[in-house]
Amino acid sequence: MARLVGYMANRSDTLAAALYQERAVLGRSPSTQPPPALGGAGHAPPTPVPAEPAAWGIGFYHNGEVLHKKRPLRPEERIDWEDLADGVRSDCVILHLRQPTVGDFRSENIHPFRMRSWTLAHLGTIEEFEAIRGRFIEAIPDFIRRNIRGSTDSEIFFHVLLSFLHDGGKLDAVDVQPADVLPALRSAVALTDRLEAEVGASAPVLNVIVSNGRQMMGVCRGAPMAFIERTGLPEVPDEPESRPGGVDPRYVLIVSDGDTLPTGYTRLADGDVVFVDRDLSVSLHTL
Repeated sequence: MARLVGYMANRSDTLAAALYQERAVLGRSPSTQPPPALGGAGHAPPTPVPAEPAAWGIGFYHNGEVLHKKRPLRPEERIDWEDLADGVRSDCVILHLRQPTVGDFRSENIHPFRMRSWTLAHLGTIEEFEAIRGRFIEAIPDFIRRNIRGSTDSEIFFHVLLSFLHDGGKLDAVDVQPADVLPALRSAVALTDRLEAEVGASAPVLNVIVSNGRQMMGVCRGAPMAFIERTGLPEVPDEPESRPGGVDPRYVLIVSDGDTLPTGYTRLADGDVVFVDRDLSVSLHTL
């Protein structure tokens, strides 16, 4: 199981309640503990199936700064998405649950990744990545390359995207519009496709959510992705006064690789990009 979630809201105190409201599509994180062996008289217990490792990360904005919480899941651990949001007050959040295909569980390899005002998480794999890693690195200017800390394909892709944003003069932009970011996204995806084709690899899965804290983009490329716009929040059981008062809460939530989509979600087509602006207006674009 993997999940990629983006959240933008008009308030900073509604994340946990919003995640609870979307529990039908987000589901629960997988336990990494293998199921107990079932045996009986005259029957040898089945061979245990190794547990799949997992890790979670949350990137969020507070007072204009990008902050992170990341860690692996313990073998016996099973958590709800609201647990990841515990103590987080932010109106712009990216959450990620992963089982790694490239890179181990060092904190440097756990999504989201960040540089300056930008943060990104990726669901998917760039196939045969080791064969093309050097070509990717060559496309990244030194001052951006120095920010790379881990060994994942996702982090390298993020820095390639930042390089194209730099080329377009938008790396340090406070506010961006689709026309500012789409060229960089298209160039990063096109470069990835070209390098994959050169080594005979299959098309990469490049579902990403990227934000600068004031705008958010979700890219649907190879795996399911959908979004929903909501007004209002439920009470969260066992949490007194969990429904915040004041301005009516509104939010947009983007989710990738959800198993089911309840009524109200809009599914993206492959190659679509959903853009969420600071006022929570939503627009759709194509790569």
